[in-house]
Amino acid sequence: MSVIVPAHDEGALVRTTLERMLAEAAPGEFEVVVVANGCSDDTAAQARAVPGVEVVEIDRASKIAALNAGDAVATVLPRAYVDSDVAIDTAALRALADALSSPSPARAAAPALRIDSSRSSAAVRAYYRIWALSDYRASGHIGSGVYAVNAEGRARWEAFPDVIADDRFVQQRFLPDERLTLPGHSFTVAASRDMGSHIRRGVRIERGNRALPAQVQLAGQDPAAVRYARLLRRVGARPSLWPSLPAYVYGFGMVQLKARAERRSPVSWARDDSLRSAARA
Repeated sequence: MSVIVPAHDEGALVRTTLERMLAEAAPGEFEVVVVANGCSDDTAAQARAVPGVEVVEIDRASKIAALNAGDAVATVLPRAYVDSDVAIDTAALRALADALSSPSPARAAAPALRIDSSRSSAAVRAYYRIWALSDYRASGHIGSGVYAVNAEGRARWEAFPDVIADDRFVQQRFLPDERLTLPGHSFTVAASRDMGSHIRRGVRIERGNRALPAQVQLAGQDPAAVRYARLLRRVGARPSLWPSLPAYVYGFGMVQLKARAERRSPVSWARDDSLRSAARA
């Protein structure tokens, strides 16, 4: 399997990510391509320090440009796309390759998403306790840092379009029964440190999702009122979660309001730098 890792100024994180990914891999088992895009730090050098990793450098700071540059170099299908700040081990990558290598119709796959909120505020931890019950998590979640496709699945689009939400773009190219969440395997994404950072991160994600052209979305979703009602029923059946609901309502509601207020301003790729500060510490 090819693994493409876009990385912009990720010198503090990328080597750790790669070493964890390849810790138990046999030589040549994975074709790993790191695309250092618009970097002003030692991202490329840190990636080159990991045996078996090919590094491509491009001047433009753009995740989409990096994904396309990686696709231009990679030679193997199935293909995984992995953010440089996630934690994923060799076993999970191997399971993705196994799941997508046998002849089959178009498929997209990902390990289960695990949110690490151990360094987050109490409000952020409460938010994610409710979010874990949302429809988004329950219906073939593909993305949020890792997704992979087989050869037939990758044929569903040519170059990545110039969008912010590449993971959402890919998820929506596959119907729910064409998506596979790998049992017994996970990857970890760090939650924001505080609610302010969470909201800024959420606004970028929400605006990116809203900017997706409708014609590229193969799989639709139920109306918002239906999805919210289902979530409330799930929470209502778990009294231990009731104290967490206000934090979720606030975190979700502020993201929606700010995304709507900023809808006329340009949307650009961004990240939560509080997580990078913690890594450097």
